[in-house]
Amino acid sequence: MEKHLLVIDDDAKLRRLLGEYLTGYGYLVDFLEDGSRVMDTLDSMHPDLIILDVMLPDRDGFDILLEIRGASRVPVIMLTAKGEDEDRIVGLEMGADDYLPKPFNPRELLARIKAVFRRLNEPQDMFEDSGTISAGGMTLDPARLVLTINGEPMELSTTETRLMQALMSRTGRALSRDQLMSMAWGRDYAAFDRSIDVQISRLRAKLAPYAGHEKRIRTVWGTGYMFMGDA
Repeated sequence: MEKHLLVIDDDAKLRRLLGEYLTGYGYLVDFLEDGSRVMDTLDSMHPDLIILDVMLPDRDGFDILLEIRGASRVPVIMLTAKGEDEDRIVGLEMGADDYLPKPFNPRELLARIKAVFRRLNEPQDMFEDSGTISAGGMTLDPARLVLTINGEPMELSTTETRLMQALMSRTGRALSRDQLMSMAWGRDYAAFDRSIDVQISRLRAKLAPYAGHEKRIRTVWGTGYMFMGDA
């Protein structure tokens, strides 16, 4: 069954280019040129993935992302201005699944789309047979994207689940950013890319209400991160 993509961008030339390119790879593509009908379209079309521009004529793309996240876990790839690292970081903090700076090669966007869908499928395809992982007073169920602490379940995004799975299954071992990037996003780590740091920060914030648990994810200077069984 073909995947349904929703592209939200006010650039008519880019919409036409992406429409021709992505349909050529078997995707069903719909478009919005502004943010006025995003939620109505989400309810009626149920897209499998959204490609959302940060700069729209009528609404801020981050506000739209927050609205989407309040109602759905549909994957979102943010399109940001070239060199605007702050936009990329903010987007990830708000729950975007990936980002791509403009201008970009459509092949790069296609690769990002495929990587997102691979991550969505892998909790079932890759982790289902491995069962839950318990460490440090937590239990992770990768297939359900749920982390349980003190009997309380917490929903995680696919990327957060993959990071926790990588860290918890290697408790007490330091993992580099390159290793974590490969496990979570399926691509190589690039210098100055803060995606992993942002996601770790989000995980720590989610663990913070549970006394001491945010300290289980330790920074290993010069290397990356480590999950500690004893905080």
